[in-house]
Amino acid sequence: MLTFATSLITTAQALILGLLQGVSELFPISSLGHTILFPTLFRWHNIVVWQSQPSSPWLAFVVMLHVGSAIGLLIYFWRDWIALIRAFFTTLRTRRIETPTERLIWLIIVATIPVGLLGLLLEKPLRTLFATPIAAAIFLMVNGAVLLFAERFRRRADVRALARREGLNAEGARELETMSYREAGVIGAAQTTALIAGMSRDGVVMTAGLARGLDNADAARFAFLLATPPILAAGVLKVSDLIHPPTVSSPHLIHQLQLAAILAAVVAAVVSVFTVHFLTRYFQRRNLVPFGLYCLGFGAFMAAFIAIAGAPA
Repeated sequence: MLTFATSLITTAQALILGLLQGVSELFPISSLGHTILFPTLFRWHNIVVWQSQPSSPWLAFVVMLHVGSAIGLLIYFWRDWIALIRAFFTTLRTRRIETPTERLIWLIIVATIPVGLLGLLLEKPLRTLFATPIAAAIFLMVNGAVLLFAERFRRRADVRALARREGLNAEGARELETMSYREAGVIGAAQTTALIAGMSRDGVVMTAGLARGLDNADAARFAFLLATPPILAAGVLKVSDLIHPPTVSSPHLIHQLQLAAILAAVVAAVVSVFTVHFLTRYFQRRNLVPFGLYCLGFGAFMAAFIAIAGAPA
């Protein structure tokens, strides 16, 4: 049974983590990595101790943060999701896929299956191996290198040729709906790397989309739509750990944890709406380079910080 000398998490910490989640989940900079690194940076001893306990409800709290982001995405893309759900039932009724929306919903379904299955199998071992501040800092730098590589790779002649062959949009890039189901499955499997703190789900999906000839705007849209189903599913699986935390016996601490998770999720949802509004416009004209440089810089800073100052005891 876990014991805590003080609170699991304060109201201010919950607010900050919710704000951080709302930004970092949709920016391709790894929300999980930042959620691990910020308590170390700010010397939040209570949370660092909480994170280090392998059976603590910390993961359930983090999942609730992600659920907040997914709710924000649902709010922003509610028209898209209504159209996608209608398209799904239309295909079941007609047994045909005829429109771009009908194809898109099945691309999302195909991409969600591997990340769901691999997530169930790999979540615990990956969390045990890599959910430490120094690992998060290192993989954040890896994530930055991946983002920079994606932009460089996008300009290669073979990627441009693929886009021309599969069909171009008004910007001269490949249409999202021309992706094959095999490509969607590979992208879905690649999302599993987001279980490693420091690797970004949206960054991985966007990188794979750019490699297949999409432009930044369509790659980002696919990443945002694809993020919602697995995050909500994880929330359903982990909510019991917040209702009845197996390693926290104090009713007061349990109640505090639940209120903190709700508060942080609400903040994450609200901030996510503004974040996705900004990013959908940003990626119409700009690219991943600033995010790649940020991940390299912040990851290197945190690695040096941990080496010099160490993690809070």
